[in-house]
Amino acid sequence: QVQLVESGGGLVQPGGSLRLSCAASGSIAGIASMGWYRQVPGKQRELVADITSGGSTNYADSVKGRFTISGDSAKNTVYLQMNSLKPEDTAVYVCNAKGSLLQVGRPRFNYWGQGIQVTVSS
Repeated sequence: QVQLVESGGGLVQPGGSLRLSCAASGSIAGIASMGWYRQVPGKQRELVADITSGGSTNYADSVKGRFTISGDSAKNTVYLQMNSLKPEDTAVYVCNAKGSLLQVGRPRFNYWGQGIQVTVSS
């Protein structure tokens, strides 16, 4: 009912930058928030950053000052600009979207993307 298409991952050297994008499409009545999480094998998935429909943002302490999340509500798309990347940022980054479906009663949804690899290495 909702599809999330992620792009922008890859391999980058320490200190470099990448920009992730996630576009939501489908039977969407409205989006409450979108965000990025990351997962490393053997560890729990952690929030990187998210943004609400009102523009409020939230960041993990480890990325504050380096990453910036932004959104385009007209396109149901969220971006994550990642600067000054460190090897410890290496992970699978997963997009998340929460909102309501274009159905009677406007049921809520909480969808995850498939994930995109970000590798920071020299």
